Amino acid sequence: MSKRPARRRLPVRVAAIPWRTGVAAATGTLVLIAGAAWYAVRPLPSRQLGKPVLPSPSVSGATRLGPAPAPSGSGKLAPDCRVGLKLVPTCGVLWGVAPGAFTVDRGTRALAAFERSTGRTQSIYHAYHRGQKGLFPTAAERRLAAERGRERLLFLNWKPTRLSWAEIARGGADGYLDRLAAHIRRTHRERFFFTVHHEPEDDVRPRPGSGYTAEDYAAMYRHVVTRLRSRGATNLVSVIVHMAYPKLTSQWWFDALYPGDDVVDWIGFDTYAYSDPGYGHGDFAELVNRRSARYGWPGFYTWATTRHPDKPLMVAEWGVWHSGANTAHQERFYRSVARQIGNFPRIRAMVYFDTPSDQRKRDSRPTRTRAGLDAFRTLARDPVFSVRVGPRR
Repeated sequence: MSKRPARRRLPVRVAAIPWRTGVAAATGTLVLIAGAAWYAVRPLPSRQLGKPVLPSPSVSGATRLGPAPAPSGSGKLAPDCRVGLKLVPTCGVLWGVAPGAFTVDRGTRALAAFERSTGRTQSIYHAYHRGQKGLFPTAAERRLAAERGRERLLFLNWKPTRLSWAEIARGGADGYLDRLAAHIRRTHRERFFFTVHHEPEDDVRPRPGSGYTAEDYAAMYRHVVTRLRSRGATNLVSVIVHMAYPKLTSQWWFDALYPGDDVVDWIGFDTYAYSDPGYGHGDFAELVNRRSARYGWPGFYTWATTRHPDKPLMVAEWGVWHSGANTAHQERFYRSVARQIGNFPRIRAMVYFDTPSDQRKRDSRPTRTRAGLDAFRTLARDPVFSVRVGPRR
């Protein structure tokens, strides 16, 4: 999850900032002119940043991604939304959780408690693994994925240890990767989501030779995915998971993290809402397209749909931090998701990060208030999140 503190007070709402084509767009640089911040990753027509970029199907490949999420209550969702080859829903949005994070009960017990309290089976179960010893999916994870009538997609998150990105790219972890691929091939035939070293932005060391440059990350990611697939783990669906923190996503090295379309199936990002006024306080639209005039950042959704027009988006971690001073905010936020999800058609999966206490003692549990839990349960039952992931009966 994002390790960045909430100390920086960035504006929740910024004045509309015009996008311009031309030199700034062609170079992908940040230009300050007459007090307005212009950020461009490719030429775009002039537009207001107050609205997310929603590329046309001919540009975005939306026809390949399936129908966009329908607005809540529209009744227009197809009766049998399913996942395709790359786990992209034919319609609707996948719904999931990383349950009991930072607790001893994370895993099967935490998932059972979360599903019981929120009133539904999760389509995605997100689990974290570290180091080069343990193999995954574990037996418990495989049982969760295959539970009859309650099938779930696994989202397995691997963070290597002891080796730098550059060392892994040069083959330093190949022995482990070969054992992991053999384990996957032998024990789990179903498709699953996979990422390696999520939120790399927080660990980039741009000095050449550090082993942790953005280019080192891209090379490491590419090597891991290609090595696993070449050894038979062809059922992994790769997700690159960014930390959607404007100070980092606007760094000059940010675009160099990307390892290439051929090894990335989904674009993921981690983002959190705050219940107290200040940075990150707002609704669902603010969460997924958080802008910053200070850093000239247009919002992650705007950036992703422009830079990666053919990739589905996953909110790989999201949550609403509870505040004793603003106890009603979680409820209001959850209700905003159903109203606004249809405005962000490229988002095809959302995975909640459920924890009673993160590294900074913040609590994202939907159960903190009765009203908040009721709103979350209502949201979880919204037809837009009714995507079938199990076999046809």
